[in-house]
Amino acid sequence: MRRFGLLLMFLGSTLCFSQTEPYKDYTLSTEVRVDDLLSRMTLDEKMAQLLYTAPAIERLGIKEYNWWNEALHGVARSGYATVFPQSITIANSWDEDLILNVANAISDEGRAKYHEALRRNEHGIYQGITFWSPNINIFRDPRWGRGHETYGEDPYLTGRLGTCFVHGLQGDDDHYLKTVATAKHFAVHSGPEPLRHKFNAEVSDIDLYETYLPAFRSLVRDGGVYSVMGAYNLFKGVPCCANTELYGILRDKWDFKGYIVSDCWAISDFYRYQNSAEGPAEAAAMAIKAGTDLECGVDYKHLREAYDRGLITVSDVDRALRRVMTARFRLGMFDPDSIVPYSQIPFSANCSDYNRSLARKAACESIVLLKNSQDVLPLTRKIRTLAVVGPNADNWEALIGNYNGIPRNPVTLLQGIRKKVSPDVNVIYAEGSDLAPGIHNLTVIPACYLVTGDGRNGAKGDYYKSKEMNGEPLFSRVDDNIDFYWENDSPSPEMPVNDFGIHWETYIVPPQSGKYYLGVWGSSDYKMFFEGEQVLSFHGEHHALDQEFEADLEQGRMYKVEILYRNWIGDADIKLVWARPRETILDEAIRAATASDVVIVALGLSSRLEGEEMKIMTDGFKGGDRTSLNLPATQEALLHAMIESGKPVIVVLMNGGPVASAEAQEKAAAVLLAGYPGVEGGSAIADVLFGDYNPAGRLPVTYYSSVDQLPEFDDYSMSGRTYRYFKGKPLYPFGYGLSYTSFRYSGLKTDKYAIAGDSVSVSVVVTNAGLRDGEEVVQLYLTDENASTPRPVRQLEGFKRIFLKAGESKTVEFLLTPYQFSMINQEGIRVIEPGWFTISVGGKQPGFTDYHDAPSTDALLIRLKLKGKVTSVD
Repeated sequence: MRRFGLLLMFLGSTLCFSQTEPYKDYTLSTEVRVDDLLSRMTLDEKMAQLLYTAPAIERLGIKEYNWWNEALHGVARSGYATVFPQSITIANSWDEDLILNVANAISDEGRAKYHEALRRNEHGIYQGITFWSPNINIFRDPRWGRGHETYGEDPYLTGRLGTCFVHGLQGDDDHYLKTVATAKHFAVHSGPEPLRHKFNAEVSDIDLYETYLPAFRSLVRDGGVYSVMGAYNLFKGVPCCANTELYGILRDKWDFKGYIVSDCWAISDFYRYQNSAEGPAEAAAMAIKAGTDLECGVDYKHLREAYDRGLITVSDVDRALRRVMTARFRLGMFDPDSIVPYSQIPFSANCSDYNRSLARKAACESIVLLKNSQDVLPLTRKIRTLAVVGPNADNWEALIGNYNGIPRNPVTLLQGIRKKVSPDVNVIYAEGSDLAPGIHNLTVIPACYLVTGDGRNGAKGDYYKSKEMNGEPLFSRVDDNIDFYWENDSPSPEMPVNDFGIHWETYIVPPQSGKYYLGVWGSSDYKMFFEGEQVLSFHGEHHALDQEFEADLEQGRMYKVEILYRNWIGDADIKLVWARPRETILDEAIRAATASDVVIVALGLSSRLEGEEMKIMTDGFKGGDRTSLNLPATQEALLHAMIESGKPVIVVLMNGGPVASAEAQEKAAAVLLAGYPGVEGGSAIADVLFGDYNPAGRLPVTYYSSVDQLPEFDDYSMSGRTYRYFKGKPLYPFGYGLSYTSFRYSGLKTDKYAIAGDSVSVSVVVTNAGLRDGEEVVQLYLTDENASTPRPVRQLEGFKRIFLKAGESKTVEFLLTPYQFSMINQEGIRVIEPGWFTISVGGKQPGFTDYHDAPSTDALLIRLKLKGKVTSVD
């Protein structure tokens, strides 16, 4: 009987297993499972899954999924997250291992947030594990406002760092993807922002294949990136998101197997701006037939119309859906958590101590020492009085860049210095200037300056269960001030996370008479009324503070303010902010400098000045882009006043795109580039200023002296652009950066001759010739001397960041592949041509001896001759 019972149990379990639909059987191949699932779906169900807001299909057990999430330098727009240095800033590190570790930490946090959202039965925007990062467009022109999202101007450096980022995001499991990374924006896309929906990029084959495409090729072939995002613009007269030439390169030449997603509402641009389609159905048909599998937008809602009109076929839909659903299977969305290795990452991974320490390490490695006159840095601990001034000195926005998460307890420069120095050091702070003309640092209005209608301090808030705010509020209360961040939550359990509204009413009572600047930092949707008149409004997917309202206020008088806030998407974040009258702001900085031994002045930009399709219009800035490389005029005036004080001035630049200040380079005692350094940025800068970290960052872009050295912004030819083709003298060259120690190169070796098509070994000995331990970025450049087409002055083809103790030597080796000697010839074919090549190896580009405060030793040069015949390469 016992055997019979066991047999029945076995037969029963076998029968149940055999009745399981194949797409649910994780022992089968992904291809078989995807095909089975598609066979069970109706055409309308298939089409709906090709929108980024993919609905649930309950009868098949398919959960709702929103494909839109961001992780450029930390999980963005989804609660508190570790904010690492912005992409252009961490590119200063030239450290592949660092990029890998940072991306791995980001994907840990992304996975943890995703599974927590599933436990809460939430499937909204910014809660998924398909990340639309990294941005690997070439930062060809420093005026581009989104350049700080990239890894710089060089195709090789961008490709190497981007590949490491992809590996960290997607993980190393043979079957499951940790998350999906997305290489964007494909292709030939880098501003101007005001024209991005309609400009047509026309470039030569040489520029296309040697500048704009190599990083994408690296991420596809070497990184295995599983998603690529199409760009807004046209390429050769055809929208990028329906461009069969570009997609043919991606699919046919590079064998890309993943899915292609459109940039958001880019398909609508076909008929709104580009005259490429008659309307949504035609645009949707163009995109899906060309190979855009997934849409961020609304036009794929018209796929059924396109099908009914004969514009697309079922096979068009199936091809796209097969790629999209393959990603969901590989992410483990149809399998039990017990067999998906990444599903066990705990929610405590978010903002962990380890990740925070990694963010500080990343910020330290990303700092570039641009000038150090008479070794004023590192600062001595004997300083008794220290002035810290500047609009970025105590401004947390200057730490984070854009596409950012919300940092927990961010450390500003002022805070980092105060933590670093002993209590008996007098640190004097003064803001000194506005960020730019008409752009002010705004802080939360304290409760003592807010009064309700019945005379209590604070703001009366009516809280509603829906964003329409109809009927009676769920509850009302007096809030001390308007300063809230509900992380993946709402003010009450009875209020839906993404569907509630709040109406605040308060009166501002100014502490002094003068000009005030009022603003709102918020997400989703808000309107601000001042004395009954609407003065500010916002409707969007993420946090914004790109508007201000100026008002002349009298001391003691009451001014009515109302805010209508509706949260409909993502985190709920709302703050009522201001800047008080500024007439004495520069005088306060001058007094601080006069009373101090050393002045640290924090200057630069922020995501309020440079970024994506912005409304900002002030001198030097336009629509998110820049019209000048100078510091904003307000900051130049502050810098001049600080230098005139006669005290040693140390300039700390906090910016994404390059800035040029001749006065800083000529007259400041030291210049330090910190970029947008992330949550621990202030601590990292203090580490470098006081010598607890020896800087080794190198520039991933050329710092030009002015826009006069640049071609027209909308000219996509590479002639005269970047270090590869620019022949003038920049303010700071690509690859430049100083150290507190010095390095010596010797023994550069390679073969004198090689056969075209062979790999070439190169080695060099690097010695730390100074008294401090430190890191060096060893850079290898290649110059083709005999090419049949115009070639770059030189191009980066190898780099390694190494650590050397004082007096230590190491041999550094490179292996140059045949592809690295190749070029596009006059017929548009990639070939290796025999002839002479010059290889340079050093801590910088060759030819910049005695450049500013750089050591006098130049990079070492050696010549190599390739023999044989012209050889084509893939």
